[in-house]
Amino acid sequence: MSTETDTKVVAEVRENFGKGYARRLRAAGQIPAVIYGHGTDPVHVSLPGHQVSLLIRRANAVLDLEVGGKQQLTLVKDVQKDPVHQIIEHIDLLVVKKGEKIQVDVPVVVVGEPFSGTIANLDAATVLLEVEATHIPQNIEVDVEGLEDGTHITAADLTLPKGAALVVDPETLVVAIAVPAATIAEADEIEAADEAVAEEQSDEAAEEAAE
Repeated sequence: MSTETDTKVVAEVRENFGKGYARRLRAAGQIPAVIYGHGTDPVHVSLPGHQVSLLIRRANAVLDLEVGGKQQLTLVKDVQKDPVHQIIEHIDLLVVKKGEKIQVDVPVVVVGEPFSGTIANLDAATVLLEVEATHIPQNIEVDVEGLEDGTHITAADLTLPKGAALVVDPETLVVAIAVPAATIAEADEIEAADEAVAEEQSDEAAEEAAE
């Protein structure tokens, strides 16, 4: 879970803006960011690039910032990347408070193997939960071990961590167990071929009987 104990980051307030200045920041190993929320004026900062890049690999990362000597807990709301080089260009940080309940999309992870010949289709890659800002689960696991064709797992079936509550419709389909379409098509082809052979043999038998 995301906690403030391992996410301390020193942020530097920046007064300069514009694409040129942002490029120079990134060249110096920094990431431009903005802090907003809770009725505060937006604060533009720069963050240590390598450290923050590692921290935000986790979905819904919470950063415990030190800004001008003051501590500020923030949630990573948006990460803008260069579409070609995947370099982080800018980060939006939302101010949160300890004990505060927030709504976040939490990734769903499928574990286990369904019944032989079937696959687990992930219909909802994330589920919207209400959780404490400092206790955001990294993901929600769905165990499909041994489940058979036709089994549906909805949001209501998920095992949530303590303190978390569903915001998404409980009837939302999350995982469906099914036989792959290719397997069904192959079975249909085999069945059709068998029927054709049986029909041919039947015709031959009828001709022999007529003789």
